[in-house]
Amino acid sequence: MEVLLSLPCLLRTNGEKGHSMAAPVTNHKLEAAITDAEITFDGLARGVVMVAAEVGIHLRTNPSTVHKWLRGADPDGDTPAFICEALFRRTGRSYTPAELGLRSVEESDPGLGLTIGPDPVGVLARVWRADLDRRKFLAASAFSVAAMHLPLEYVQENAERTAAVRRGSVAGTAEVAAVRDMISMFTEIDERHGGQHGRSALIQYLHSDVAALCRGTFRTHEDRQQMLSAAAVGVHLAGWKAYDAGEQGLAQRYYHQSYALAVESGVVGHDAFVLRTLAQQGMRLHHPTKTIALSDTALSRVVGRVDAATEALFTVTHAHGLASTNQRRAAVQAVQRARDLLDAADTDDMPYWARSWGPARATVNSRSAKVFSRLGDRKGAAENYAAAAATRPAGTYARIQALDLVAQAKMELADGGIEQACGTWHRALDSMAGVRSVRTRRAVLEMRKNLAQFKIRGISAAQELDERAAVFLV
Repeated sequence: MEVLLSLPCLLRTNGEKGHSMAAPVTNHKLEAAITDAEITFDGLARGVVMVAAEVGIHLRTNPSTVHKWLRGADPDGDTPAFICEALFRRTGRSYTPAELGLRSVEESDPGLGLTIGPDPVGVLARVWRADLDRRKFLAASAFSVAAMHLPLEYVQENAERTAAVRRGSVAGTAEVAAVRDMISMFTEIDERHGGQHGRSALIQYLHSDVAALCRGTFRTHEDRQQMLSAAAVGVHLAGWKAYDAGEQGLAQRYYHQSYALAVESGVVGHDAFVLRTLAQQGMRLHHPTKTIALSDTALSRVVGRVDAATEALFTVTHAHGLASTNQRRAAVQAVQRARDLLDAADTDDMPYWARSWGPARATVNSRSAKVFSRLGDRKGAAENYAAAAATRPAGTYARIQALDLVAQAKMELADGGIEQACGTWHRALDSMAGVRSVRTRRAVLEMRKNLAQFKIRGISAAQELDERAAVFLV
């Protein structure tokens, strides 16, 4: 007779057979957590694989792997952190590897950068050191669903705290302008050539020059506000570069600290802008119900307090959140509201932190396309992606223009237009020349998968495009 492990979940498996007790359970902490979660071995394995995939790591975890962990085997690499996140997503309870009887991830601090407090520069100093060293744990850090609520709960205890005096350093409008110019240069390089160009240089600049300025003294209170706001834009860009590399957990950490800097700056709307980014990341990672509050809160903080073009950016992100939670009519109405705001706007009035991410109309068009795609309107999505690509200055926004065109082609293909889709994909490849981006590379790999069935059918447009894509990936 087969003897089963004393886990209730083994009696509730999805087609799993009971596991024979070749050796007794030695990790009772993990056993208890699995029991509390009421999850099968297969369910936990799939959850771990999903979390790892979000940071570009492809695991082959299966029920037998979970069984081995219970018998005392150490999970490989960063898997302990992935197990903690998978269990949180199931139960809402946060675990550390030690609480599950697992080894700590080497060189890691699972909470590094996820906290939001009154000293973001201090936290960032540790994140920057780890990022510059390219420590594996940081690049592979899982996106934390548990930490998604932190920005909404964060209340700065001392918004007017006195910055530490740095001897001989007094900053004013000239220093703020210099930081903005440098960050604008890094942003332009990022948009034109992809997130991996200039990444280390940006982090080093933030780590040395910008951090020192933020901790210095200022000629006026407004100078201090603007410097912290400029720093928040730079840290946001570091997060964007991590996002472009597929390092979602690291991106989240940078966004949290960008948010803390924006809050501390006191610049109206800037903190909400980072909430907007966090909402978009959550939607990208398929956590719509947990991100709608972020987009909701972000919009509520700026209505009537910022210019019309900037408000349109928040409104269309909120529309995407509404569409992601199946609020169809409200989503379409929000898209129209964003367009109305743009039609009445003077984009010259946009603040630095909102203007630095490209033309507002292109952003609204691209996000509107995501709304229509979510609602199943492929034609509307394709038209908006096309409008977004056409609205961005040629060459200046190469990466995002290429990604908009890729998304347009997918909508055209789904609507039955293989020839039209291939033409759009060719234009996307034109825009990708010289771009180093994980996202664009993944887009080309996915394109080749979509073309496979048409190559088999002998469609010449698909064959020619696939050959070009193969050369691009070399």
